[in-house]
Formats: sequence, C-alpha cells, structure tokens
Amino acid sequence: MDRRSLLITAGASALTGLPALARAATATVGQGAPAFTLSDTDGKPVKLADFLGRTVVLEWNNPGCPFVRKHYQGNMQALQKEATAEGVVWLAINSTETASSDYLSPAQLARWMQEKQAAPTATLMDEDGAVGRAYGARVTPHMYIIDGKGVLVYAGGIDSIPSARVDDIARATPYIRQSLAEIKAGKPLSTTNTQAYGCTIKYKS
Repeated sequence: MDRRSLLITAGASALTGLPALARAATATVGQGAPAFTLSDTDGKPVKLADFLGRTVVLEWNNPGCPFVRKHYQGNMQALQKEATAEGVVWLAINSTETASSDYLSPAQLARWMQEKQAAPTATLMDEDGAVGRAYGARVTPHMYIIDGKGVLVYAGGIDSIPSARVDDIARATPYIRQSLAEIKAGKPLSTTNTQAYGCTIKYKS
C-alpha cells in the first residue's frame, strides 16, 4: 500500500499536518449540524436545510482510497439503498482538491458512482474543502448522521474494524446500519462517536 493510502484514524494523531480550519471544526455531536449548500455532479445546488424533518447521512467519499473501494464492493451501496428506501437522505461528499492525483471531475465521479451502482440521494462536490472542514471530516469514508431536527447525532466510522479487507465487514459492528435502525425505532443511539478510519482527505491548502 502506498503512503497516500495509509490508515488514518480520527483520533488526535490524525490532526497532524491538516489545515488549521480542519482542526477548528465546528460540528459537534448533540448540536446543530453546520449548514451548507454544495453542487451535485450535475451542477445542481443541494442545500442541507431542504432536508429538515428527515434523517440525513453524510458520507465522505474518494474513489482513489482503498478503504472506500473496500466498502464499494457492495456494502456501501446496500446501506445507501436500505437507508433511502426508508426515506433517509444520503449525501456522498467529495472534498478532494483539484490538484490532487485522486481528484475526479464531477462527470468522472458521477460515472464512477454509476459504474458502482451506488444509490446516494446526491453526490456533492466540495473542492474548496469548506464543508469537510466545517464537519471535521478527516478521512474517507468519514460518516455523519443528522436527525430530523437538524442535530448531528453520530460522527465517526462506518463500522468497527479499521481495515481495507472486505472480509472484515461481516464481523464488524455496523455503526451506520445500527444507528439508522435505532433512529427508526425511536431509540437513543447506543453509539454516537467512534473513530473514523480511511485515507486522509486531500484538502486544498
């Protein structure tokens, strides 16, 4: 595995070398989720505020990351389809800067998502990194859940095993699936903050 793809957790060690704005994140579980408007891969503006009253999942995405590719062997698509079938809004966000070798244009990213038969509500472009920094997103995939009141209720990993091995998915605790089931049942979340794992987001400096 090359250096670009080294595992980074969302603990204190992951903060080293990130831009100052990324370290000064405003998003906090239990508080209102930072508002944003981003363009989707077709150039259409998508506003978080438009989804008030619905559960929203944010998925930080970078197709060049092996941890993203691990979950796009079928796990991420299954989660997206299960969630959206229940009325959940799923927003995949790419904060990779344009100068990075991992950057995909909106058309390229849309094509990759289509090839993977992904099913997010929208795939959004965050090339300047403002939204990713506001949420403190550090890796891909970094996951967040916002409840119908606009409150951030979960931040962290997609599951509990920080590896790029597809075989580990089945034996990991599925934090996102578990949290969405608890929200649907009207139960408090049993887990609200976990360590995200994946590839460091290539923010614009």
